[in-house]
Amino acid sequence: MVEIPDSLRSLFSAPIEERNGTYVIEVPSSEVDHEALSADKTYRVAILESPGSTESSIQQKPQRSPPQETTSRVPSGPPVKKGEVRNVTIETVGDQGDGIAKVERGYVVIVPDAQPGDEPTVKIEQVQKNVAFASIVDSDPRTF
Repeated sequence: MVEIPDSLRSLFSAPIEERNGTYVIEVPSSEVDHEALSADKTYRVAILESPGSTESSIQQKPQRSPPQETTSRVPSGPPVKKGEVRNVTIETVGDQGDGIAKVERGYVVIVPDAQPGDEPTVKIEQVQKNVAFASIVDSDPRTF
């Protein structure tokens, strides 16, 4: 089970690569572009094993996103708003048994009574800087 602290700045997947006798995790440029991280600061990093990770998938190079236009405006703040209704996919379950979904920029949405693989429609009830809490307004139709 994964506990999501309020101080969580970013959540993304990346392979670990060996380079000149050290190991490197590449941080997606979007994390800096969206101001989740700054290149000139030091951060604590947690490593979680990815479900279904294999040696062959670890050795693959990460896919890079196409470059964004330099004139595009970098969004600030959480990508969700209180009262917003949206569809999410539950990826994992947290320590308290709540479902965890990720939306734009890796932003975490906690959904009680949801399980990995569920795709409920949720209403955002509370928004914090790094995480939002939502309630299910329409259950995953595949569960019926």
